[in-house]
Amino acid sequence: MKNKLNFESMSLEQLWALHVEVSTILSARILEQKSELERRLAIVSGSADIAGDAGLARSASQAKPRRKYPKVSPQYRNPETFETWSGRGKRPRWLVRAIASGQDMDDFRIKDPD
Repeated sequence: MKNKLNFESMSLEQLWALHVEVSTILSARILEQKSELERRLAIVSGSADIAGDAGLARSASQAKPRRKYPKVSPQYRNPETFETWSGRGKRPRWLVRAIASGQDMDDFRIKDPD
């Protein structure tokens, strides 16, 4: 503790120089740590794409094209606004409100004409 700096007695220029030096060292250490974490993530995930020199994942042009999913027909319809829902994913707000008010989900099911 002998080498403790007395910030109160330092001039503004000295304090600013100290700030710049500390900021530079912190930036360098953060970049080193980020590179190390990206390298470790690439090892854990089994992907060499993240561990590149730039440390960036593959760009969109290099990524695999997305699989085409079949079109899903709607299964439920809101009789007031005629909004539809396929039954996949999060329930729409209108259906959540209707169920909360005591209605049955099958009341909104679209009937097959067959």
